[in-house]
Amino acid sequence: MSIAESIQDIGFLTDLRESALVYPIIMATHLACIAVFGGMILMTGLRLLGVTMTGRSVTDVVNQFRAWKRVGFCIMVTMGVLLGASEAVKYTANPFFWAKMTCLALVAVHAAIFRPLVYNNTAAIDKAPSLPGTAKAAGALSLILWLSILTFGRLIGYYEGPGSPGRPAAAAAHQTEIRTAGVGRVIR
Repeated sequence: MSIAESIQDIGFLTDLRESALVYPIIMATHLACIAVFGGMILMTGLRLLGVTMTGRSVTDVVNQFRAWKRVGFCIMVTMGVLLGASEAVKYTANPFFWAKMTCLALVAVHAAIFRPLVYNNTAAIDKAPSLPGTAKAAGALSLILWLSILTFGRLIGYYEGPGSPGRPAAAAAHQTEIRTAGVGRVIR
């Protein structure tokens, strides 16, 4: 039994996966948090780029959304972990899942680099005659990473790898075997 099978076979995760009510509620909560959290990330990133909310200081915009972003992030990640763990076998074979996880790791790197330089230093940014390059880089990279996470997250549901439901085993086998017409030999 693989680690992924062991994880998804934990009792409450099996119950979650097989529930006609709980799984959709957790999925809807995850998606709702993505929408709200994503909107706040978008507004913060665009403000750091100087595109929107230019009549408000960077400090006001960052501080206005900070607490709500933290709450939304915690709920979003909790729901995502529950969803991922309940179908661990399916997700561990999905390259879009791993691309999303890589981007989430890069968000942590982004936070480690730009938190002290930008997000916790907004008063200095507000005093600067123009938006510093570090603030613009933080905003642009944040938007790129979160849009990538959103895109890969959406693509997870469309992946049909070998053995996926809805993809006949014969179709998966056909990718690795080419039969020669009339001869019956298999070329691998």
